[in-house]
Amino acid sequence: MTKNKTGEKLPVEKLTDLEAGAELKDLAVEISAHDKVYYQDDAPVLSDGEYDALRARNQALEAAFPHLIREDSPSKRVGVAPTSGFSKVAHARPMLSLGNVFSEEELADFLGGIRRFLKELTDDPSIPLEMVAEPKIDGLSISLRYEKGKFVSAATRGDGSVGEDVTANLKTFKELPFELTGNVSEVPEIVEVRGEVYLSKSDFAELNRRQEAAGEKVFANPRNAAAGSLRQLDVSITASRPLKMFAYAWGELSEPVGDTQWAFFEQLKAWGFQVNDLTQICGDLDELMAAYNNISEKRAGLDYDIDGVVYKVNRLDWQERLGFVSRAPRWAVAHKFPAEKAQTVINEIDIQVGRTGSLTPVAKLEPVTVGGVVVSNATLHNEDEIARKDIRVGDSVVIQRAGDVIPQVVEVVLDKRPKGSKAFNYPGKCPICGSDAVRDEDEAVRRCTGGAICPAQVVERFKHFVSRGAFDIEGFGSKHVEAFFDEGLITTPADIFRLKTHETDLKTREGWGEKSVDNLLAAIEERRTVPLERFIYALGIRQIGQANARLLAKQYISIGALRQAMKDASVIGSDALSDLNNIDGVGPSVVGDLITYFKEDKNKELLDDFEKELAIKDFEALDDSSSPVVGKTIVFTGTLETVTRGEAKARAEQLGAKVAGSVSKKTDYVVAGPGAGSKAKKAGELGVTILSEEEWLALIGEG
Repeated sequence: MTKNKTGEKLPVEKLTDLEAGAELKDLAVEISAHDKVYYQDDAPVLSDGEYDALRARNQALEAAFPHLIREDSPSKRVGVAPTSGFSKVAHARPMLSLGNVFSEEELADFLGGIRRFLKELTDDPSIPLEMVAEPKIDGLSISLRYEKGKFVSAATRGDGSVGEDVTANLKTFKELPFELTGNVSEVPEIVEVRGEVYLSKSDFAELNRRQEAAGEKVFANPRNAAAGSLRQLDVSITASRPLKMFAYAWGELSEPVGDTQWAFFEQLKAWGFQVNDLTQICGDLDELMAAYNNISEKRAGLDYDIDGVVYKVNRLDWQERLGFVSRAPRWAVAHKFPAEKAQTVINEIDIQVGRTGSLTPVAKLEPVTVGGVVVSNATLHNEDEIARKDIRVGDSVVIQRAGDVIPQVVEVVLDKRPKGSKAFNYPGKCPICGSDAVRDEDEAVRRCTGGAICPAQVVERFKHFVSRGAFDIEGFGSKHVEAFFDEGLITTPADIFRLKTHETDLKTREGWGEKSVDNLLAAIEERRTVPLERFIYALGIRQIGQANARLLAKQYISIGALRQAMKDASVIGSDALSDLNNIDGVGPSVVGDLITYFKEDKNKELLDDFEKELAIKDFEALDDSSSPVVGKTIVFTGTLETVTRGEAKARAEQLGAKVAGSVSKKTDYVVAGPGAGSKAKKAGELGVTILSEEEWLALIGEG
């Protein structure tokens, strides 16, 4: 640094170009070195004040000598340059989402479902169903892995099965224990602690003040700020933001920690984690509602955002028996707070066409802030909803974010309706392709009949195909889908896997560079191998969500067997049709949509094309040679005495069995309790093995 005879730095305005250039070079080297020891080595040698002084001097020099700003200037980066992107991490135990309830009545139904599932609670209503209630933090889910009591890695939730490795970012958290406190010999060999990363309201306000002062983008809300801060490739940005974490659950555990949810909660505190002190044990519906109301009243005064209360069954053995349905546990639910509301004006009603041809009305709003988010669109659901609420263009309306997520119109403010307004005339033609838009008698939705000739449907199917629950192609967003389709680069989803043939053209596109194209093509290649259940879901067949896709994959195992079965099931009275109808959870309407899809010639051609481009992995059944019922088809009938029907089905599925609703030649066992009727009779006629409940429990080793 340029100094005078007494050792003091010279004022910037007294420096020559030569002196300023030399000092800027020295500062670039010095600040870079300090960034490395601070962010990568965790061993700073300067105080924060001394470091800030170096940065301030560099900034002052660059302001006075802008023509001397260096390519390696500290002002062009924050901290050290990132070494690489995020790698993927497969969760040892899935990080699943929660179901929601929005009222006391829905909560009562949820508790009733648990009581109906567990036999002892069904038989004796006086047995308490103890629950743990905790605030639902509005943040970003995270999983921290400890081995022998020491922190080794961290991952985001991602799609629930695979997340992103953010270990380096978590190391910047000041309040996390990186070595579990207490007696190390009592800590399990492997502990995965799960929780929510958040940014306090006060820290969020300060962050936005800094962003605004620096001319940078301000964040819409603390959750977005927390997510953006955690997922920074440059860990110094994460380090500069005071992120925190509430711990509340576990993933993989090499050995149990207590026998209740509450015991684990207490253990988290003992290990040194921040837990939420509003968490409490409740004994019945009244106590749960009291906890909900208490937390709701305190919400505004908390220094962190919450959007509801989570209830969890306290007993871990009951949690284990209750298990999961689809992608959520049966033993936990989120009780969401009422949606925040605001008033605005509908400028236009737009009709959007979905991948199944559904015509969905969307209100284009005068932008308004609701719950910290600027809203300019709101769903109007369908034409019946528009008619029922008499929603018109120009109306002032009350909107809310349902579940604090999807904006919707609650009501029209009639005394503000402009004179001469007219009722909305719902179109009978597709606004995109002009095909007839028809409505079946049993449906509230009007659908475009254009099918493959309707560009909107095709594009929406593309978007679904690359979405997170389907192929999850990283970096392939909606805008890319629309642009590639419009330019003819992709005409069917299988074309996505031939984009490499357009590599040279892609690299010359505006806004695309060599690295971004390489990354996209690499992400596509990574998805050439896909599990059968994801592939089925990605096809976008009506009524086939992730749960039904998994049921089909489990039933048919391979894509070849599935296609043959759907072909055979198109014959009325066939065994294949009977087998399809027998899948527990698949009804006649779903069967009809499946058969229609697989009969269509264009879909057959698409599936043939996919099989040339992809490796569609067979469904991986439970890998447990100790289970005597893996792959077996089970039918339960009559009254079960030791467990409820729901628990029996769930347990059979946990053991790798398939549960059917009726008996056929492919049924392996019929478990018959008292009162078994036609199903037991048919099993006898077909020679299917009939087991008593006692024999069933003995077979699976639980008798």
